[in-house]
Amino acid sequence: MNEFGKLFQTFQHSAWRLETRRGYASDREDATYREFVETGTVAWDLDDDWCRNMCAQTADGKRVGRVRIIDDPPTTGQLYLLDNAKRNSATGEDMRNLWRADAERLQLPAEDFWIFDSRVIALLHFDEADTLLRVELLTEPAEVVRYAQVRDAAIHHSSSFEHFTELVAARRHE
Repeated sequence: MNEFGKLFQTFQHSAWRLETRRGYASDREDATYREFVETGTVAWDLDDDWCRNMCAQTADGKRVGRVRIIDDPPTTGQLYLLDNAKRNSATGEDMRNLWRADAERLQLPAEDFWIFDSRVIALLHFDEADTLLRVELLTEPAEVVRYAQVRDAAIHHSSSFEHFTELVAARRHE
C-alpha cells in the first residue's frame, strides 16, 4: 500500500474517490467515531498529516473530491462520515453524497476506488468486516475510462454534503 499512499503526495491535478460501503473498520477504531456515537458530532482536528497534505494540494490548485453513497436511513458509519465531510471540506475537498437507491438506478458499481489524474485507479478491496485488505492499482486505459465515467455520473447526480446533511436531518424529523 506504500505506492498507493504516495499517490496522495504525487498526483498532478486531481484525486477523486467513490465510497460505497455502509461503514469502515478503520473509522470504527478511531476515537472520533466513539465521540460521534456518544455526542452526535466531532470537534475535527485539521492539524494531522492527511489534512495538512490535502490543504497543500488544494492550495496548489489541485482538485480533490468524493461521492459517498448513503443508505436510507443512513447507517451510523454513514452519519459519522457525513459529519466528517465538514473536516474534508475544510481542506478543500469537494464532498458530495448520493442515495444508494439512486446509485443503484444509475448502475454505479459497489466498489470503492480512487482515481488519480484520470490515469490511475486505486481499487480498494475490503473483507466482510469492512477492513481494507489490499489496493489494486489499474492503469489499463479502457478500465480507467470506465471508472472515469462512473466518477462523472456520480458527481452529476450527487448533492453537496451541506445540502445532503439537510435532507438527512429533514427525513429524521418526519
